[in-house]
Amino acid sequence: MRRTQDARQAYAERSRRAVPGADAARTTADERAAARAAAAERAAAEHAADRLGHDGHDDRRADERAERRAERRAGGREEDRQRSDRKRTASADAGPAGTARTARGRTGRPRPPKPRSGSGGPPRRRNPRPRLRLVSLALTLVMLVFVVRLLQVQAVDANAYTAKANVNRYIPVTLAAERGSITDRSGVDLATTVDAYDITAAPDLLTTAHAKIPDAPRQAAALLSPILGVPEGDLVAKLTANPKSKYAVLARQQTPQVWKQIKDLKSALSDKQAKGLGNNVLAGINRERHSKRVYPNGELAAGVLGFVNAQGKGGAGIEQLLNTELAGKDGKRVYAQSGGRQVPTGDVKEQPAVPGSDVELTIDRDIQWAAQRAISDQVRASKADRGYVVVQDTRTGEILALANAPGFDPANIAEADPATLGNAALTDAYEPGSTSKLMSLAAVLEEGAATPATRVEVPNRLPRADRAFADDINHPTWYLTLNGVLAKSSNIGTILATEQLGKTQPEANEVLYSYLRAFGLGKPTGLGFPGETAGILARPADWSASQQYTIPFGQGLSLNAVQAASVYTTIAGGGERVVPTLVRGTRGADGHFTPAPQPQRTRVVSEKTARELAQMLESVVDDEEGTGAKAKIPGYRVAGKTGTSNRVDPKTGRYHGYTASFAGFAPADKPRVTVYCAVQNPTKGSYFGGQVCGPVYKQVMEFALKTMRVAPTGKAPARLPVSYRPAS
Repeated sequence: MRRTQDARQAYAERSRRAVPGADAARTTADERAAARAAAAERAAAEHAADRLGHDGHDDRRADERAERRAERRAGGREEDRQRSDRKRTASADAGPAGTARTARGRTGRPRPPKPRSGSGGPPRRRNPRPRLRLVSLALTLVMLVFVVRLLQVQAVDANAYTAKANVNRYIPVTLAAERGSITDRSGVDLATTVDAYDITAAPDLLTTAHAKIPDAPRQAAALLSPILGVPEGDLVAKLTANPKSKYAVLARQQTPQVWKQIKDLKSALSDKQAKGLGNNVLAGINRERHSKRVYPNGELAAGVLGFVNAQGKGGAGIEQLLNTELAGKDGKRVYAQSGGRQVPTGDVKEQPAVPGSDVELTIDRDIQWAAQRAISDQVRASKADRGYVVVQDTRTGEILALANAPGFDPANIAEADPATLGNAALTDAYEPGSTSKLMSLAAVLEEGAATPATRVEVPNRLPRADRAFADDINHPTWYLTLNGVLAKSSNIGTILATEQLGKTQPEANEVLYSYLRAFGLGKPTGLGFPGETAGILARPADWSASQQYTIPFGQGLSLNAVQAASVYTTIAGGGERVVPTLVRGTRGADGHFTPAPQPQRTRVVSEKTARELAQMLESVVDDEEGTGAKAKIPGYRVAGKTGTSNRVDPKTGRYHGYTASFAGFAPADKPRVTVYCAVQNPTKGSYFGGQVCGPVYKQVMEFALKTMRVAPTGKAPARLPVSYRPAS
């Protein structure tokens, strides 16, 4: 500011010196110069005010620029004044006229000075730095937002966003393990597998948010219903039950043809969607490959095999017993998909499935067929409730046939009678009747209380406890040997014989009980079969007064058909009990065969006792006084025993009807096969065991002997005496 004032003073002094005689003109010029200087000062002041917010360095620079501008303006004004003075001097030299005009101009009304460009100083220019700072700040904030978002997506919430990205992209598919086959002892398939598919859905892909239409589940159900044969309403319910779910089963065990129809329909809808002509409501429909269980022989051995339920698990029989071995281990496959189709170049992760093992049974398909046909025919002919046949190898304890009638089709459980499901030969507990006398007389012989030739006087009635016991027919006093007691199946004779097992009846009861247990009664067979009954055999202390006399001839205790057959196999095997078996072994996916563990063997009676009992059983079939004549087989020596017992109705728990049975083995001198038959509640024709089951035994035994190529007997039977003449 000081420099500006000094410049003005210097300018005024120079003006006075230059034109000393023109005071008025100089005064006017000074006024104009002063006005311009004042304007310059105002401009400089305003400019300085604009710079008050800046730092000291900027203020100094601004002041210097203002001073330079003021000096330039002062210099310019000096040049103008000099030019003006020269003009006035020229006018004075021109004469009075010029002086007068000049004087007139000086003394008249003063003219306002014409504004000159830049007379008020240079135009003000705003400093761009504030704007640049604002722009920089805004860009910094924008970049900061991008950086924060990037950190959130790639670091903080990376897993969540990855999961969202995988929606609709990666589809997990279960790779079902192929279920192992079940074969007979010769490797013939009894149960095997074929390809089938479970049709599944991902309900979350059918929601409005994903499908982009509000009624995707209904549209999908309408398309699938005629293909799957499932009501549309049921499919809608499954698709909408849990909208967040990624898995729902719509139909199980569908054929490859059904899945092909669905796949073709999905492809057609996907093509339309790509052209913008609609939405693919089947994009979330998938399939899981499974092995559908089939049974090539229909009802054959259905009670043994069991069945596979809708979930692909064994529901009964061997299918349930060995489900773990048969099922194998499922695998898993995850693939990328788009629009319901697999992305060819997408990632695929696969864990292979482990196939199940094949199971080889001891069953012989041909013998099973013969046994099942024979018992089915007899049950129909007798109008009985049911019946069963057990065929067992006397040397190994292996079960060659286990037939039930009526049966069921394991491939069509939905139409089966629930009462026929399972294996009645193992699940039914019933009173065996006279076939149980073999165990009682085995105890008598083994304990040395009698021999086959011991004489037994058998009255028509025998009073014991609170009643009088009788045989199946009224008769005069019989004079029988112990062999005759078995041949004629005398209840009274059996009671009299077993009373000799102890000095008192309680002692005799304990001895008999120990033998019954040793023969396998009152405990599982060892097969571990689902639903198997161990039968009922109370301890002697719990026997009632009458029960201690009925148990010796097979009433008051119960067993299943396999237990009954095992008793006769024990005698046929020389007195050694072999735990029955149904499984020979398993064959893994690598083809390696693993045999089943060897069955446990337990000595029950001596070989001598077993031989004597075998001879006594021959009398039942071969002797004219025996009750098992219908079981004779030409060329073979047959050992057997009939049985007829009162039957407990499982519905009422009371005695109603009868159980007819026959048990035996052949050849009697070199046993190879045991056959046991029982028919429950025959209501047409005879109900005696020899009449009802004797023919079944003969039919099945003949077939088994031929199938196993067992040679006919070469020696004649011993023919033990049945009766004796009393002394007169």
